[in-house]
Amino acid sequence: MAAAIKSAYVFPGQGSQWVGMGLDLYQNYQAARAVFEQADKSLGVPLSRLCFEGPEEELVQTVNAQPAIVTVSFACLEASRSLNSGLPPASFVAGHSLGEYTALAAAGVLDFATAVYLARERGRLMHEAGQITPGGMAAIIGLDEAPLSEVCQQSGTRIANINCPGQIVISGAKGKLEKAIEMVREKGAHRAIPLQVSGAFHTPLMQPAVDGMAKIIAALDFKAPSVPIIGNTTAQPLTTALAVKEELLAQLCNCVQWQRSVEYMVNDGVSNFIEIGPGRVLAGLIKRIDRGVNIINIGDVEAVKNIA
Repeated sequence: MAAAIKSAYVFPGQGSQWVGMGLDLYQNYQAARAVFEQADKSLGVPLSRLCFEGPEEELVQTVNAQPAIVTVSFACLEASRSLNSGLPPASFVAGHSLGEYTALAAAGVLDFATAVYLARERGRLMHEAGQITPGGMAAIIGLDEAPLSEVCQQSGTRIANINCPGQIVISGAKGKLEKAIEMVREKGAHRAIPLQVSGAFHTPLMQPAVDGMAKIIAALDFKAPSVPIIGNTTAQPLTTALAVKEELLAQLCNCVQWQRSVEYMVNDGVSNFIEIGPGRVLAGLIKRIDRGVNIINIGDVEAVKNIA
């Protein structure tokens, strides 16, 4: 008998947002509408209106983008679940950086209202840390990890995301990041693309955010995941509430091991990846990590209907 196909749900991070995201889900599915209403109530702000109408300059702000992406991603998931659809059960869930917060709600570690509150607090604290020491991030295309590590050591920056072969993100204080971008070009990188973020995420410059998040997380009731979560910093399964709490703090100052996370799931037999949320960023990365896997996107009404 053929082995059952193993699936993983993956959730996007900051940068996937766009004005209008989620509106068709809100209009067509009661389960999705309930998620948006819950987000507005939990945060005490009209987040759903910001998702649907913008303005873009407000939506892209870290404090808004992070809970907005979590909300739209979870609305996609709940719309799919509500149809008793062909959505296969997940053997693992994983999220890219911020996406880990959607994974928490998907795996029942926190209820959605708490997860979106935590995502907003994370965004607020990361933005504030970025104001203390201004910094940024840049995607480096076409340079391997070893030479890029040398550049980071010499420039005082850090590798922030190892996304897929040929795409690594670096992060650091403003002047140091500019120096690193010059250096990677000299080393033969194809491109260096500055990212629209408000700080040097996934570096020790985010320590003030860790301090703030530690206090908030300590006051919340975390449950053990119903499905293993592949942690960003370890690329290993998280199966206890304590492990999840430790991961959420660790990922603020440390590298997101996305390529290794996907490789772990593939090596464990996952051949079907379902990207749930706005955009197709993760689908592109996963295809570059392993061309043999199947990838489905669920980001709008059409996609939800197709999986039904």
